[in-house]
Parts: sequence; structure tokens; C-alpha cells
Amino acid sequence: MRVAVVGGGVIGTSVAWRAATAGYRVSLIDPEPASGASFVAGGMLAPVAEAWPGEEDLLELGAVSLRRWPEFAAELERASGLPSGLRTEGTLVVGVDSADRAELDNLADYLATLGRVVTRHSGRELRRLEPSLGPAVRGGLEVPGDLAVDNRVALAALRAAATAAGAEHVLARARAVRAGAVELEDSVLECDVAVIAAGAHSGELHPLLRGAVRPVKGEILRLRARSTALPPPSRTVRGPVHGRQVYLVPRDDGGLVLGATQYEVGFDTEVTVGGVRDLIADAEQVMPGIAEYQLVEAIAGLRPGTGDNLPLLGPLEPGVIAATGHHRNGFLLAPVTADAVLGMLRGETPQDEVKAADPGRHNGGQQ
Repeated sequence: MRVAVVGGGVIGTSVAWRAATAGYRVSLIDPEPASGASFVAGGMLAPVAEAWPGEEDLLELGAVSLRRWPEFAAELERASGLPSGLRTEGTLVVGVDSADRAELDNLADYLATLGRVVTRHSGRELRRLEPSLGPAVRGGLEVPGDLAVDNRVALAALRAAATAAGAEHVLARARAVRAGAVELEDSVLECDVAVIAAGAHSGELHPLLRGAVRPVKGEILRLRARSTALPPPSRTVRGPVHGRQVYLVPRDDGGLVLGATQYEVGFDTEVTVGGVRDLIADAEQVMPGIAEYQLVEAIAGLRPGTGDNLPLLGPLEPGVIAATGHHRNGFLLAPVTADAVLGMLRGETPQDEVKAADPGRHNGGQQ
């Protein structure tokens, strides 16, 4: 069976690796692999820290995928011969003003109703855990089970693993996907099954995805600690600052990813002065020492959003599978998505947590 995977980000490359390893003839189609939202991402694997009332299906799907990440990373390292970039130090969710701390209390209470316990800490206790946190941090939660991954390290390993497994890389832009074929700019690639994993651009490829996936712009900054600065935290630090979400995700060698803004502005990927200003101002409330850091990069990407924040994961028609709409959870959901698509290729019944992401929910169950 020949499988064409459209999209060379974390989802598409994970699917291509798993499918090629399972013996399928795989073509991975992308004109610029690993250059979109996956290249920009912070790499948080944090379903508990990002939980929100009304999104219980997303939390369950994320929790299932999180449990698979350690083995996914180990297999990736064996298959590629490269590091996976996985970090296991956990997450701190911190608050600055009284409204922020009330939001964290509500989060802790909500998680408790779901049987997911987090540890509450005072500001002083948080600073003992992470000395780089500033005095404005008055309280927060420790989420030891959440993970993180260096997105660019993981992408390099995934691409190498897919290549080693026999996946063919097609450096071309897909114009449309239909049963039995992917229409490219100047040719047609025939296949038995096509998998649409093109992120925010997926809606352009199939009629049933039009309007179901939208671009959500996010700007991030990549920083590095200078010799005169405090080192970055060992854990991911995130939380509301006067109501705006900010996160700081450590990287090896003193690196730190600071993000992320969120705008509904179509396919605009230009970094704005206002976005950079807000990110730095909020991050300084949490970690004042970043003022001494080197600004390495400012970049924006387009998250593939859906109406309910769940991905679109399942068949659109015979021979066409959607694996898109992961919004801010592409890296988190890569293991469960790749496993689900492989199961669909084999004709297996999707697991219960995957059924909630069936793309048919947006059109009355009709494919």
C-alpha cells in the first residue's frame, strides 16, 4: 500500500515515520519540511497545565499521548541515532496578581474534580524550586508529570528516522487531495491512502476541511543566557500575567523559548513590535533576569485551530485521512496521532479517546 502524507511538520513526519516503519511505501510531501508551526513551537507537553473546563476530551487525548512520549522518544532516538530533545523536569504554573492566583486556584480545583492532583506552592517555595523567579510571583502550582521537548531537535530526529525507515521526501506543494491521488503543482502523485497533515493550510486541500481549520498566529522569542545573567529555570514556567498567558521553556546550553502571543489575523506571519513588547514585559514580571539575556530570534507561526480545539483525526472519505487541527498541541499529540493513523491504515477501530476527534463532528457525522 502506498501512503502519501501531506505536511512535513511534527504530525506529518511522525505519521510518515510510523507508517514507513510498519512497511508501507510512504511519500512525505512538503516544499519546505519542518518550516511551519512545528519549527516555531515552544515544545510544551502539558495537557494538565493547559486544562480548561469544557475541554475534557482534549485533556484525555493529551494525557494518553503524554504517557506515550517517553517510549516514543526512546524509539525515535534508536531509529534516528539522534537525541529526541525530551525534557522531564516538569512544569510550574505561576501567578502574579490576585486575579492570576485566583485563576490558578480554579485550575487546581477543577483538576481535583477530575482526579488530577497538582501541588500548590507559595511564592517563596517556588523561588526555592527555581531561583530565577522574581518577587512578583506570589504563588503557583507544580505539575511534575508534564514534559517538554526541544522542537527543533525532535524535528531533526523525526526526519532522520522517517528517512531511515524508507520514507520518500517529495519537495513539492500539494494543491488538492482526493481519493487515490495528491495533486501537486505540476504533477499528480497516485496513492492508496492520502493523509492530510498540513497544519493551518489543511483547509485548502479538501472540501470537508474548508472552514474547519483556521490559522492562529503565535509569536515567540528565542533567548540565551549570557555569562552575566542567572541561568534559565530547569522546569517549564508558565501562567497568567495580568490575564495574559506567557511561558518560558528551557533549552540546553542556556537557551530559553519565550511565548506566545495569539491573534486571529489570517496567514500573517510577520513579527510585530507590540507582540515582542508584551512578551518581554510579561516575562520580566515572572523572571526579571531575562533582561540580561541575548535575544537570538523573533519568529511567528500559524497554529492550526479548530472550533473546539480538538484535532481532526479520522477519515474524510475512503482513501483520505485527516490528521490536522492540533492547534498548540502538535508535539504533545504526535504519538497518539501517529498511532491512530497507523491503526486506520490497518483498518482497526479507533480507541475511545481518538473517537472524540473524528472530523465528522463538524458536519453532522457525514463524511
